[in-house]
Amino acid sequence: MNALLQADRPHFEEAQQRGPELFEQTVPRSLVHRAAVSEVLLTGWQTVHDEHRLGAQWSRTHSYYGSVDGRWHDPMLFAETIRQACLLLAHEALDVPMGVGFLTESTAFEVAEERVCLSRPARPAHVLLDMRLSHIKRRAGMVSCYAYDVVAHRDGERLGSGRLRGKVTSPAVYRRLRGDRIDARPPHTTVAPVDPRLVGRDCESDVVLGASAVAGAHPLRIVAEHPVLFDHPVDHVPGMVLMEAARQAGLLALGTPGGLLVACEAQFRRYVEFDIPCLVSADEPEHDGRGRHTLTVRFLQDGSEVGTCRVGILAATGE
Repeated sequence: MNALLQADRPHFEEAQQRGPELFEQTVPRSLVHRAAVSEVLLTGWQTVHDEHRLGAQWSRTHSYYGSVDGRWHDPMLFAETIRQACLLLAHEALDVPMGVGFLTESTAFEVAEERVCLSRPARPAHVLLDMRLSHIKRRAGMVSCYAYDVVAHRDGERLGSGRLRGKVTSPAVYRRLRGDRIDARPPHTTVAPVDPRLVGRDCESDVVLGASAVAGAHPLRIVAEHPVLFDHPVDHVPGMVLMEAARQAGLLALGTPGGLLVACEAQFRRYVEFDIPCLVSADEPEHDGRGRHTLTVRFLQDGSEVGTCRVGILAATGE
């Protein structure tokens, strides 16, 4: 058996005899709600004894989630992998039709630093995900609520874990829920960014925090033409943009632009709208004495807290 496909489940070899290679090609982009094939991370899936096994490939040179400090794969690839896996299984395992509305209520992940290190010599990371579904509710025959738990391995070693909890709405309910904002699109003008070097970025277009700050809070910066963050049309700010804003806010607050995001727990209470300014603020960090810092990043819109992300960041050597 290919070493990349080894895992710790006794029924895995049987599954491999029945199923296809998990890392040969990307899955159909429509199943993970991506417009660009280059943004599809998942490379296969199979179901064994009510457990779903998926493969994903992480490039060392992703156009946005590239290497961190020249040493690690960007763990935000794990967050995007979880997002894509949940969409794929919703369609393939839960028979959720295309065109429905998805709402992520919460999502989280944690990774082991040593398992996201770049390989030497250079090659992409092949990640194996074992996923279990739970808390499934149906309404009028269609899934309305669901949850997933994820355990990820790389080269036979545990890389990390994650989870997601969300809801599904029919197109008609989603239209009623969104009202006049159903056709909302990102604005084509945006605020000036913070210095990219302060948040681990090279280009201004990759920065999602505005430079102007009021009482320590920075405006969320929307770059409508960004090919990754806004890969396809959306009527509200995507959760991945908010998680990236939380990462950048954490790096900025800690003064560790080369820091590694090793954990993130996001709670989304409301849609974050395009036409109302959203402020991003970071609480005082907690330190564990071993280089790991934890802090909560808050998103405020129209005077209300619409979401939070609790992030864990490992400071890079020398910072």
